[in-house]
Amino acid sequence: MVNSRPRVILSAAVSLDGKIATKNKDSALSSGKDKIRFHRLRAKVDAILVGINTVKIDDPLLTVRHARGKNPIRIILDSSGRISPKSKIIKTCHAIPTIIVVSKKAPMKNLARLGKHPLKIIISGQNKINTRKLLQILQKQNIKSILLEGGGTLNWEFIHKGLVDELIVTITPYVVGGKDAMTLVEGNGFSTIANSTKLKLQNIIRQQNEIVLHYYI
Repeated sequence: MVNSRPRVILSAAVSLDGKIATKNKDSALSSGKDKIRFHRLRAKVDAILVGINTVKIDDPLLTVRHARGKNPIRIILDSSGRISPKSKIIKTCHAIPTIIVVSKKAPMKNLARLGKHPLKIIISGQNKINTRKLLQILQKQNIKSILLEGGGTLNWEFIHKGLVDELIVTITPYVVGGKDAMTLVEGNGFSTIANSTKLKLQNIIRQQNEIVLHYYI
């Protein structure tokens, strides 16, 4: 881990064939027991980070509900600042610390609309969000650990830039299939196995009909 940025833990539940959602965006893979596990994990980190597409599709709260503990800061990567004011994130930002990260291309009208809410706006990057710079900014704001709960595209953004330190993946008892179903990591992918991310298995937990794999990078 680089000392100039927070520790990043990628967390996800996947089907046996590596999908995190069906072609119709259904991502309800986790069992009740697994929800308790990852909500306990949420309570241990300083922040949760997702992309705007996750907010649009799932409209999540990103809070700790199935376990006891504090709510982490919610960080939404939203390059253009287009998050809906009707989203649960915006509706609850008065009660839960929330950061919206935009790029310099975000229209002023969007920034003005966001500015009406009790949340923090961080600008990082020109036409798209500069994730490496963002992590340095967050480190200076005393955010030392981040739980990455993004989709396949965001996961690739962090993995191929070497910005992930741990992966905690629950293998669920489903086979989803479908070329349009999202996998754990999307993007361009590595061209060779030799260039891909090297992982070290730290722990395996059998959770009834699921397996939780904990890797370090």
